[in-house]
Amino acid sequence: MADVCLERPREVAWWSAADLAEQASTSTATVVRACQNLGFTGFQHLRMLLLRDLGATSGDDRERQEAPRTRMGLMRTVFDEVARDLTAALAPLDEDALDAAVAALARARRVVVIGNGASAHWAAAVAFRFVLNGRPAEAPADAVLQQVTARHLTPDDVCMAISDSGVNPYTLDPVEAARDAGATIVGVTGHARSTLVERSDIALVVGGSGPWSAHGASSTVVMLSFLIGLQVAVCEARDGSAEAAARSLNQVVSLLKPTN
Repeated sequence: MADVCLERPREVAWWSAADLAEQASTSTATVVRACQNLGFTGFQHLRMLLLRDLGATSGDDRERQEAPRTRMGLMRTVFDEVARDLTAALAPLDEDALDAAVAALARARRVVVIGNGASAHWAAAVAFRFVLNGRPAEAPADAVLQQVTARHLTPDDVCMAISDSGVNPYTLDPVEAARDAGATIVGVTGHARSTLVERSDIALVVGGSGPWSAHGASSTVVMLSFLIGLQVAVCEARDGSAEAAARSLNQVVSLLKPTN
């Protein structure tokens, strides 16, 4: 199956799993298992990333010929690359896992969001959006406080851990503490084969496991976009509304206005 993909990638990108199985003289089930053994979530994940990479390859010559010679040209290049990466970012996401995560986050008594390093600001941002829409949540910034907080969770609570790599030990330690406490672990990562996925009750994989283009911008945009979408889905599951969020934001703005 892998040989067929290497020899005929442009055709495989538009085939079904049954088409690939026929060309590789095997079964559809074997195709799916082979994709998973190669690190993909399934055939559709492989196909979507093939489409993304083929699109990037077809544009390589043109981009080299039209290399940005101005700052605006560079800006357009970055935006184009981010837009291309976004189109395939949801390919590895499991729909059932997404539904389960939304349900768990919506009904949880307490939600603690964990993120460290480059993921710390994502954790803070999504926690703020949860609170803004009436979903109590917290995102401790200190690693020690994360550990202590996680140990006091209960089976009625959710620990949502965000790590693009899925192997950050400062994030995995609170995850283990939350698991020991009986909380539901929702892991958000860009790598299907990672420790965070293994230790999560519900794993949400977005983006891809390869190096991202757009001068390192794509992974940030993809993850933040996904977390915003997740927050909106949880808000809707809790019968939230954009109007309620706007009222909350207006209250925050009024608190920040100087009295004099």
